[in-house]
Amino acid sequence: MSNITPLRRAPTVGTGAGVGVGVGVGVPKSATATAGQKYHQHSTSILKTLQATEMLDTKPVLPAEIIATILDYLPVPDLLRFARTSRRYREMVYDDTRWVARLKSMGVWDEAEARRRFEEAVQRRRQQSVSSPTSTAVGRGQPIPGTGTAQPPPPPSPAKRESLFFDADLEQERRQQELQQIQLQKQQISSLRDGFETIKVSGGGGGEPPRDVEGLLLVVKDARSIRGYARQEYGKIYGALAPFYFDLVRAKTHTDPLVFKVFRDPDRQARMLANLRTFAKSDWADGAKARQEKLEGMTGIFESAVLREFEQGYEFWDVDGRMRKYAHVLEMLNPGSSAAVELFVQKHPIFADREVLANAMDCVNQAMADSITLEPSRRFFEVLTRKVNEQSGIIGRIFPRPERVFWGFVDKVREEIIVEYITPLFDETHERSVPSYLRAVSGIFEQTMLFLRTLAPPKGGEVDQEAKAKEIALKIFEPHIDLYLQDEIDTFTAQAESEVGEWEKKLSEQEASAESFYMGSFANRQADKKDFLTSFKKVVMMPVTVLPTSLGLPIGSPFASSKPAAAVVAANGGLQTPSRSESPAPAGTPGDRSSSPLPGKAPTDELAAKAALMTSRLEGIKSLFSIEVALSLVHGAKASLGRVAVFIQLGGQVGGEAREMCETIFVTLLRILGNGHVKPGFDKAVTHLSQYNPREVSEHEKGGVAPLVTFIELVNVGDLISQMIDVFYEQQLAQPKIADRNDFLDPAGMAKKKFEQMLDESVAAGLNKGIDVLMDEVEYICATTQSPTDYNPGGIAAPDSILSGTIPGMEKAPVPKPPTGAIDMDIGPSKTAQRIKDLVASHTSMLVGSTDKSMLDVFNGEVGLRLFTAVCKHLKRQRISTEGAIKLIADMNLYFEYIRTLKNKDLLAYFKALRELSQIYLIDAKHAKEMATIIADGDRFGGIFRAEEVYEYAERRADWYQVKREVERAMYGLECCVM
Repeated sequence: MSNITPLRRAPTVGTGAGVGVGVGVGVPKSATATAGQKYHQHSTSILKTLQATEMLDTKPVLPAEIIATILDYLPVPDLLRFARTSRRYREMVYDDTRWVARLKSMGVWDEAEARRRFEEAVQRRRQQSVSSPTSTAVGRGQPIPGTGTAQPPPPPSPAKRESLFFDADLEQERRQQELQQIQLQKQQISSLRDGFETIKVSGGGGGEPPRDVEGLLLVVKDARSIRGYARQEYGKIYGALAPFYFDLVRAKTHTDPLVFKVFRDPDRQARMLANLRTFAKSDWADGAKARQEKLEGMTGIFESAVLREFEQGYEFWDVDGRMRKYAHVLEMLNPGSSAAVELFVQKHPIFADREVLANAMDCVNQAMADSITLEPSRRFFEVLTRKVNEQSGIIGRIFPRPERVFWGFVDKVREEIIVEYITPLFDETHERSVPSYLRAVSGIFEQTMLFLRTLAPPKGGEVDQEAKAKEIALKIFEPHIDLYLQDEIDTFTAQAESEVGEWEKKLSEQEASAESFYMGSFANRQADKKDFLTSFKKVVMMPVTVLPTSLGLPIGSPFASSKPAAAVVAANGGLQTPSRSESPAPAGTPGDRSSSPLPGKAPTDELAAKAALMTSRLEGIKSLFSIEVALSLVHGAKASLGRVAVFIQLGGQVGGEAREMCETIFVTLLRILGNGHVKPGFDKAVTHLSQYNPREVSEHEKGGVAPLVTFIELVNVGDLISQMIDVFYEQQLAQPKIADRNDFLDPAGMAKKKFEQMLDESVAAGLNKGIDVLMDEVEYICATTQSPTDYNPGGIAAPDSILSGTIPGMEKAPVPKPPTGAIDMDIGPSKTAQRIKDLVASHTSMLVGSTDKSMLDVFNGEVGLRLFTAVCKHLKRQRISTEGAIKLIADMNLYFEYIRTLKNKDLLAYFKALRELSQIYLIDAKHAKEMATIIADGDRFGGIFRAEEVYEYAERRADWYQVKREVERAMYGLECCVM
């Protein structure tokens, strides 16, 4: 391995102080001379010895790294022989890291344990050095226990260093101290023997096996991790196992190995073979692969023999005898071996048990047509649970690690029994009826999870039963989950659209039936439709007594009238219209969808028929969408979502897909319910509401505008649907944490907000049109019920143009003729103002609780402004005397107090200005100048009315032409004259 080159070197020794000769202080000269002669003779002998010595200088050919790598692949006996060649090679062979690597390859070196031992040794050394410095100095040079690192020997005393350069006696004494220290070290760690002392370095394999047979089985298990003593630990293992290892490799047949002769019990044989397999991992020398294959082959022969014994015990069901014994032998031979487990599972009698192998078609055959019952499947899983739990106890008696065997057995039951049971059932139900298939998949999944959760695995295991149950259930249902989820959303969508379509179809049929009833007797219906606007104007211009009002509803609803109005046909063919229908009361039965009956005979007049048809449509606003349909859709979504939600517990990809499908079902519900049912209903309601004309109604004494009342009922239905959706979202999605209400990008949350926005927009559009209808009713009441004598008592009747106003086609209000000299002394508000206030208040109060506060404030504000405009317009049509101003002021105060209840400060300013405006009619004609001052005072009216507008209102005074000149002179300064 290296070339040895001899080199002779003659040492150079001086004769001065550098030689080490010194003179002591106070020493006699004779004594000094004698000592010098002795030292000279001794020094001369040493020099002669050194001159005769040949100094050898070694120069290695290979680098140390390559030599160290070569050493890794040498057999252990060759390593020991190589260590004898030189001290340098001995250090390389004895390097602790080399043996640590072999121990790691066998899996017996614990780095954490080695670190802990080293830290404990260092700590003990520090404590000893602090407690006894003297003993520390004496013990210097001894290795630290657990480290293998020796402290340097104590240096020579200063006197000796000054007197001698090289002292052989001192070196010999130091060598003896080192030997003593080595002996002391061996005594301190008596258990850590070299391990290689029984090996024949001249032989090939190992030495003779030790006589301690039981210790051989524990040699691997008892190996310790101590830094500095890895070689000794490996030597113990090598000395114990190498003889068996190399003997087994040289064996010709399975009866030759020494391991089967020394150990006669199969239990010990298995343990020893397992140790040899572990030891073989540290065999890195040439031919290691062949030796390991030979060992594996011999181990396989032994394993087959043990497995045959286990099988024989299985045939006789010897659970506590041979089955238990040889199952433990196989576990010792190969921890985690599945040979006995597979044999136990494959030949288990449960897979041929007729009680367990039930017929899945009973779920279909025992149910009605296109339906399914899950009672047979429930009984199937109950029997299977009982059988499997019985085997759990048997498995715990046989196998050393029963839980792993038990779950392997359950997995086989899944594959051979459960899958074979449910797959034909799913295929058959999918072909017969998809709704039955959906109920079957979800129901059997819940039964499967219940079966897996009620299993009783052997005690002492560390497997999470819930996680294992989800894993097995996922394997069962994963092939069916994609088809199931798709069928679930398709079925719900089809059912929801079908139900909404059925409702729309019935509604269209009712409308067509009503139109056919009223218009079927007239020829040329197409021409009548084209001329609808012209005919409508004619209807509006007809007298009120000719037109019908309420002719029933096309389709009933929970808010349908319990007393449907009917038109009475007169003998001459005309219609006698009843009074306006009341606000409909809830029906007695929620499921009643029957339409209101049509009159017994259709009108014979074309215009009367069109008016009756329009009235029928207005009365049918409340049936444009139904809370029953919404409730049915919500129940369908709840059932579908409940079936899908059970799969979320599986987690992973399947659980995520199930969660997304639940949100998709909710989004589909809102899309169909909102865009397909509620929004079209509101659109039709707004269209019908826009066709309302108060002049066509003969009775206005019921305190409400019937179409607007009906529309507000429709708004209440929409609010109930919105609350229903909100409760459904909270209970079915938010609480189970299927949807996150705090995630603004969550699809379900976005769809819910979009639905609410659509509902608010539809309600706002309808209320806007409803305000128009309400104000038309207010103007109609003002024009038809306000007597001219209310604000001008004792005056003569006004001209027809004033009484009738500017409303075309409106009949004149009846003018009562009071007795001569009689003046109404009632100072309270007029009946017209009271009716208007009650009418508006009843409609604004209907929305309380059915809409949010912001929309309610907007509605009330708009109603107040429109009422202010209507009152102002009404004032400009009246003649007001000083005596009638008292009633006018009372009316304005009545409006002001009503507006105060709305709690709208901005709106209150308008009616406050209106109240101030009514004061100008109370001023006597004598005080025309003060009247002019009030008219010109803009601050008095809070900026609501300009002076020009107040002047216009002042013109409605009954005595205006008497005070006009004085008021204008005071306002415009015409009374001033310059001479």
